[in-house]
This record gives sequence, structure tokens and C-alpha cells, in this order.
Amino acid sequence: MMRRALAAIRLWFSPHRVRAEGVTPDYRFSLANERTFLAWLRTALALVAGGIAVDQFLTDMRWGVRSTIALVLLVAGALCAIRAVNHWVRAERAMRRGEDLPESRFPAVLAVCTAAAALIVVLAVLLGRAGG
Repeated sequence: MMRRALAAIRLWFSPHRVRAEGVTPDYRFSLANERTFLAWLRTALALVAGGIAVDQFLTDMRWGVRSTIALVLLVAGALCAIRAVNHWVRAERAMRRGEDLPESRFPAVLAVCTAAAALIVVLAVLLGRAGG
């Protein structure tokens, strides 16, 4: 398992190895794959920015709650960035090999984590207003 993970990570930094597989797809598909990658990176940056904003600006919130929300958002941002490059490579390889595009549960996991963080913020704000 660890060996497979390391091999996958090496592909992230070896685009010539990805291009050496199969046949070159229509460039429009490769560009669409790249746009999807960039959209995931924008999402990752937004999550990181949200985590920083929660930590820096919600100072009236209890430290544990604020830190939990910030950490969930920061970890989600990091995972989103890693997943973006991994998905880009997997999709590019699948297109070159003539295979189906890879399936992923990550969008659902990311959505649930983001919704959970949002609900925690809502509860914290409501409880903060009711308490003070």
C-alpha cells in the first residue's frame, strides 16, 4: 500500500511519465481536466482562508470550538489540494488509456465536512448570542 502511494506521488512530479502512457487525448479533454484541477485548488485555498478567518476573527467564540472549526477547514483545504493533483493524474492517465474516468467519494466527504463546520459555526453563534 505504501509503495503504491509513493508511486502515485512520484507521478505528480513526472508529467512526462504520464504523457508516455497510451495515446494523446483530444487536447480539449486535457485542458478540461486541468480546469477541474484548478477549480479544486481554488476550493482548497478558500477552505484554508476560511480556517484562518475563523481562527483570527471569531475571537469571541470559545477557543475549543474556534480551533475545531479552523482545523476542520484547514485540514479539508490540505486534503482538497492533495486530492486535486491526484485526481488530475488519474484522470489524465485514464483518458490516455481509453479507460473510464476514476470514481471519487472525495466531493461528498468534502461537502459533508464543510457542512459540519458551517453547522458548528451556526450553533456557536446562536449559543453565543443566547448566552451573552
